[in-house]
Amino acid sequence: MSIGSSYSVGRATPGPPPLPDARAAVSSSPRLLGAAVCALLGLGLTGAFFVWTYPGQRLDGLLLPRAERGGGYAQPSTLLDPARSVLAAFGSTTTLAGLLGAVLLVGLAGRRLMAGLVGVGMVLGAVLVAGATKSALLRPELQVETSTTHNSFPSGHVAAATTLLLAFLLVVPARARRWIALPGAAGVTVIAGATMVAGWHRFSDALGGVLLGVALFCLAAAVLVGRPGVVRTTPGAPGGGAVRPGLTEAVVGLLGLGCVLLLVVPGLRAALPPGVLVAVLAVAGLTVLAVGSAVYLVRSVDFARPADRSTKG
Repeated sequence: MSIGSSYSVGRATPGPPPLPDARAAVSSSPRLLGAAVCALLGLGLTGAFFVWTYPGQRLDGLLLPRAERGGGYAQPSTLLDPARSVLAAFGSTTTLAGLLGAVLLVGLAGRRLMAGLVGVGMVLGAVLVAGATKSALLRPELQVETSTTHNSFPSGHVAAATTLLLAFLLVVPARARRWIALPGAAGVTVIAGATMVAGWHRFSDALGGVLLGVALFCLAAAVLVGRPGVVRTTPGAPGGGAVRPGLTEAVVGLLGLGCVLLLVVPGLRAALPPGVLVAVLAVAGLTVLAVGSAVYLVRSVDFARPADRSTKG
């Protein structure tokens, strides 16, 4: 009776590298679809509460009250003109086309062109869905002081900013997502805050835009995960192997965010009315949470098309 391996020692020829195991990627699809359903449910509940109920309309009005003179919602702040400039720049067709082109170029350079195309469709879809929802959703007159029946839920600007950030997360390498998620969430917060300071949107509109963007991202990522040959697992990331480092990085990122807020909030407190300050900080926190959740959901997949593996043995 022989004990040991029956393979000849020292003469084994290395074969072609194993193809990536797609099981971890495929298992992400149900989670992404579940997250999309949760985001859509959150979007619906946010709209129902803030648009159709007295407490919701009143809360929006307390955070962003109507101006005493002129009846508009532009907030009395030294940041009003900068907010309008930010919105004018971001709302430019040239700017949007340039950003979408950058998504495609980054996707092409990293063999993620399909992900880039899906990301562009995600942004355009967010703009269309937000516009259609604003037109179709009726805002009742509930006798709330300073409130109007004009519906602006959800914000197309915030939805576009959120989906743009998430589109870039589709086309960059998996390990790079964590480095752009927090600065990107800060950029989304700037757009959301600008819409509120300029009086274009209420707090609920900004929140709805973020939820709409996350829902579309989860749906898009689920579609990409289901396409054979497009999604591959990231080495070392599937399963729970990357959970502890990911949590460490999340804690470090949140500590860094806290330090930034300690520097920024005093200036915002001096420049913004109390209600607007609360609304901006709330949107910032919820955006970071939403984007962080999106990054976590796709932590084990990379949306790159695998390179040619026709290696000769």
